[in-house]
Amino acid sequence: MQVPKKIFLTKGVGKHKEKLVSFEAALRNAGIASFNIVRCSSILPPGAQVLSKSKGLHYLSPGEIVYAVMAECSTNEPHRLIAAAIGVAIPKDRNQYGYLSEYHSYGETEIKTGDKAEDLAAQMLATTLGVSFDPDTSYDERKELWKISTKIVRTTNTTQTAIGDKYGLWTTVIAATVFIP
Repeated sequence: MQVPKKIFLTKGVGKHKEKLVSFEAALRNAGIASFNIVRCSSILPPGAQVLSKSKGLHYLSPGEIVYAVMAECSTNEPHRLIAAAIGVAIPKDRNQYGYLSEYHSYGETEIKTGDKAEDLAAQMLATTLGVSFDPDTSYDERKELWKISTKIVRTTNTTQTAIGDKYGLWTTVIAATVFIP
């Protein structure tokens, strides 16, 4: 059974005349281009330790198959704002799994995109833990509810934004949670 014990968050941006190469440049900027990345769904393993990117990269080798939850967004439209974010919701009970959310958007600021990703992860965790909430309440009201419930200990996010290249080059942003076995 392969359950990751550690994770790290990363983000990056890349530009190029070819969309695929701009994606590769974003992976390189995020420090994860040298791995064979397998995308997976959004469960944060119970008790997983969140490391810094530099510490997390220390555990991995070039060419290794690496599992990740990844959000990405691309544009070749000049001056278009793009964003990609990963939200993280960690339960107080470290024997319980948490949630990761992938979110990407056009025209939203880094703060708005990051808050949305964080809120999505917290909502998914809350429903698993039986924490009731009104989805029509504001993000700030829900965030306060998460704190009050005592079942969700922490939420966070990593978000990358960029503005489309003024000459129409492909611009790609990524945000990722990388799992370390």
